[in-house]
Amino acid sequence: MDHEPEIEGEPLRAAAHGVLHHVELWVPDLDRALASIGWLLEALGYDPFQSWDGGRSWRLGPTYLVVEQSSDLTAEQHDRCRPGLNHLAFHIEDAPTVDKLTADAARHGWHLLFPERHPYAGGAQHYAAYLENVDGFEVELVAISSPEQN
Repeated sequence: MDHEPEIEGEPLRAAAHGVLHHVELWVPDLDRALASIGWLLEALGYDPFQSWDGGRSWRLGPTYLVVEQSSDLTAEQHDRCRPGLNHLAFHIEDAPTVDKLTADAARHGWHLLFPERHPYAGGAQHYAAYLENVDGFEVELVAISSPEQN
């Protein structure tokens, strides 16, 4: 009899139905991606998962995220305003953790988008940081519980 994989005591089939299996980002420079995206994923609790020439992945629960420098790339810069991926948004436990990650991110190749409206660029009840790296990839760090804007 086959043993069904489990996640936190639940059969994988029940725990993961509809959850993303993986996301693959093609990047123009793997080293830059490791410094920014790799740092962020590990800061968020993702574990290194796979490693090969030209790529890496990190896993959290049943989902993993891949960064790969492919020889098939057709551009040198990601443009989040073109058709395709605009950004990845991550749940963050609370507002102070969003603030800490935002401050730390500057040392890892990220800059803050919409600084004049930060941390409420998404609205008065949406405490988040919008960050972009040098290759044009955007992430949104969203506080699960957040203070309302005064």
